Amino acid sequence: MAVVKELIRKEADGKLSFGNYELTSKSKVEDFPYEGDLLKVKTFSEITKLEKNGLFLYESVPGTAVNGFKETADGVEFSVEASEDVQITLGLEEETVYEIFVGGVSTGAVSTGLSGKLSISVETQNADAVAVKVVKA
Repeated sequence: MAVVKELIRKEADGKLSFGNYELTSKSKVEDFPYEGDLLKVKTFSEITKLEKNGLFLYESVPGTAVNGFKETADGVEFSVEASEDVQITLGLEEETVYEIFVGGVSTGAVSTGLSGKLSISVETQNADAVAVKVVKA
């Protein structure tokens, strides 16, 4: 797996890939059409952020490369790669309980508040990519 040189792309299976943590300066792509929505990605070594129709969807500190990103009615799944451990914040449904899986292992259930935001810590050091799956509990 590798960074996304074009910053965001739709894969053959319909999933998204975005982010380039190797960039030293901020880069962005706006109004990327995806399944009837417009996406905006901002990325570089310090942060990667994805918005859908102007609403928060994904943010990582430091920056990441995300592959196979897919939203469903029950949650989201993707794999993430970075140069160091990352803190990921996702924009999900408000006041909903989600179970989090990192590397195929459940890390427990977490409830979102009124903002719908959920934060996950992912250890990416010494790993090519780490699978993340968040589903309604």
